[in-house]
Amino acid sequence: MSTATYTPRLHKKYHDEVIPALQKKFNYNSSMQTPKITKICVNRGVNGAVTDKKLIDIALEELTTITGQKAVPTISKKDISNFKLRKGMPIGARVTLRGVKMFEFLDRLISATLPRVRDFKGINEKAFDGRGNYTLGITEQIIFPEIDIDKVNRITGMDITFVTTAKNNEEAYELLKEMGMPFRDMRKEKV
Repeated sequence: MSTATYTPRLHKKYHDEVIPALQKKFNYNSSMQTPKITKICVNRGVNGAVTDKKLIDIALEELTTITGQKAVPTISKKDISNFKLRKGMPIGARVTLRGVKMFEFLDRLISATLPRVRDFKGINEKAFDGRGNYTLGITEQIIFPEIDIDKVNRITGMDITFVTTAKNNEEAYELLKEMGMPFRDMRKEKV
């Protein structure tokens, strides 16, 4: 019986193709200098969670189905009387993916989910934060193949943040592009 461990397709691609490509482009001396994705954070705010507690349970269940990891509720930090919000109330759902589950989610996002978006021309390359992290906003959770459209009662969006070890936006952009993220080419659109 072999004790071979499972390696995700994108993890293998990172080691075999992405590291050499980035070393060549940025003249890194060591593969340890090459930026990598450390985690993917999926965050979802739930509108109306203050009045209807079931919405949080639905959001947690959908996020768990999409990511393959148990989602946890996000809790409000302070009272806001205008929104009838009390400190400690659940107002959203979040998941932080690392390791194998992170690479599996990224693979499904690139190969199955983003191509399902209607009139998809690529993702915006201007959503970097200056420190090498990228946030992708998704307006409808039904683009994920794991979600059954017939069971969805509300269409909501979510934010997906890719946290990298890149020092700047250019390194992070090249890392995500080499990993297969379909960035929109802004030069072609201007012509």
